[in-house]
Amino acid sequence: MKIVKELKKILIESVKALEINIKEEEIKIEHPGDVNFGDYSTNVAMVLGKVNKINPKELAESIRSQISDIGSQIVEKVEVAGAGFINFYLKPEFLIKEAESINYEIEFKNKLSKNGNGKTMVIDYSAPNIAKPFGIGHLRSTDIGQAIYNIYKILGWNCIGDNHIGDWGTQYGKLVAAIKKWNKKELNDLTIDDLEKLYVKFHKEAESDEKLIDEGRDWFAKLEKGNKEAKEIWQKCIDISLVEFDRVYEMLGVKIDFIHGESFYQDKLEEVTKKIISKGITKKSEGAVIVEFKNMPPAMLQKSNGTTTYFTRDMATIKYRLENWNPDLIIYEVGNDQELHFRQVFETAKMMGWTPSEGLVHIAHGLIRWTTGKFSTRKGDTIHLSDVIDKAMEKAEEIANKSVVDKKLSATEKEEMIKSVAIGAIKFNDLSSDPRRDVIFDWEKIMSLDGDSGPYLQYTYARGISVLNKTQLKEQKNINKIPKEINAEEMALIKEFYKFEEKIMEASERYSPAVIAEYLLSVARKYNEFYAKNRIIDEKQENFRIFLTKTTTSILHTGLHLLGIKTIEKM
Repeated sequence: MKIVKELKKILIESVKALEINIKEEEIKIEHPGDVNFGDYSTNVAMVLGKVNKINPKELAESIRSQISDIGSQIVEKVEVAGAGFINFYLKPEFLIKEAESINYEIEFKNKLSKNGNGKTMVIDYSAPNIAKPFGIGHLRSTDIGQAIYNIYKILGWNCIGDNHIGDWGTQYGKLVAAIKKWNKKELNDLTIDDLEKLYVKFHKEAESDEKLIDEGRDWFAKLEKGNKEAKEIWQKCIDISLVEFDRVYEMLGVKIDFIHGESFYQDKLEEVTKKIISKGITKKSEGAVIVEFKNMPPAMLQKSNGTTTYFTRDMATIKYRLENWNPDLIIYEVGNDQELHFRQVFETAKMMGWTPSEGLVHIAHGLIRWTTGKFSTRKGDTIHLSDVIDKAMEKAEEIANKSVVDKKLSATEKEEMIKSVAIGAIKFNDLSSDPRRDVIFDWEKIMSLDGDSGPYLQYTYARGISVLNKTQLKEQKNINKIPKEINAEEMALIKEFYKFEEKIMEASERYSPAVIAEYLLSVARKYNEFYAKNRIIDEKQENFRIFLTKTTTSILHTGLHLLGIKTIEKM
């Protein structure tokens, strides 16, 4: 964020020239809501005016005058607006220079990679539960987690993705009980759908037979103690599930570095439990061992029957990650229904001295909802992700069949395009909202070529590539001669390009890929307006307009990659 640093430096010099004290942290610089009020704006005159009992507007004028005297290589003009806002307008030649570095993607990525300074980040994401088809409920964690991983990676962090699959706990005792009670097949013949049906049946039957719940608990206790039959059934459920998960991840284009299920920590739980008890932060409650907190309910470390809990396993997970990867930051991308749980886990880690230098972060995402409400596997109305992908591909094929461009594609190109559009549409719908918000599935919006969608961005990229393929200047990187006149559509693009780096930084700081999604939409809208109103391949303007096109495609290519979405050259 070189520009903001430069503007702060100019402001500090200008204010000090007026013999007024100022600290860098007192300066807030941001983009004004209306582009007519400049590229950046600050309310520093209002802040200092209040402290020093000076009229803010008069102080703003004095600061503006000092900035004009000091001069700048990046600022074209400075204006005062409203009650004392100072608005900066950047020089077009500077903005073009910034765009040149984005245009050449390798250079841009090298510059970005210096931000991380080799720090290590572990991110826990996706985490589906075994014995269930990959439901759409785990899509958000997978998409958001992968995008956060990509964002930190491009910023130079050493990133470690850890898939903490749900393969341990009382629910697997229930599943073993269900298989023992109702399964008519050989274990090797069971499918992921069979396992889901058995799980649903268990909960329906348990509504009228409470003894089933006790049976489930008993089978999990046997599993924890290493009962041979329980372990054999449980392991088969894992094997069936992992095949299904691999199939879904391949469709989504997701590859997570490690899979460490909850069961992985089973042999580490006794030591962790002892360490936490020895710290003196636990107490006995009705036979169970709990950790108490000042401002939230207690967490159960060990049940009265001696079995462990989700909380115990997450404490063991933190300890393992710290000892094996020595991360500076650990991020958990898990639904917001687990917010209290992670507050308890993080507070316990703090008491134990198990917090990495840059902290523990929970990105709490909202739900993906059907129009009738949330999904529940227990009730048997979960939406399988593979079904959603199949439907998205059907809709993408409908779009392709109506397309003029489609007739120029080979069968292989068409198939790849349909798959990329379908997956991109689903992912973008998920990522374009702030993680905390719920997402409603609206097929019209998801597949639109005209609205705020993944296909719209892919189409804009393909449009830009089509233009570049028609000119000999497609390899061009720099602009040697800036046009004397830059029209409104051209200027609108230039004033978007320079924001790319800071939007990536903002997305990392807010743990929100939606920042990048929103920015890409803004770039695409401005490019399409420019495309509609200007002849791009033109002898007089070709050099500059091809440069704008190339920079647009570079931003869309890098940005969509960060979101885990493929770009398409023909669409």
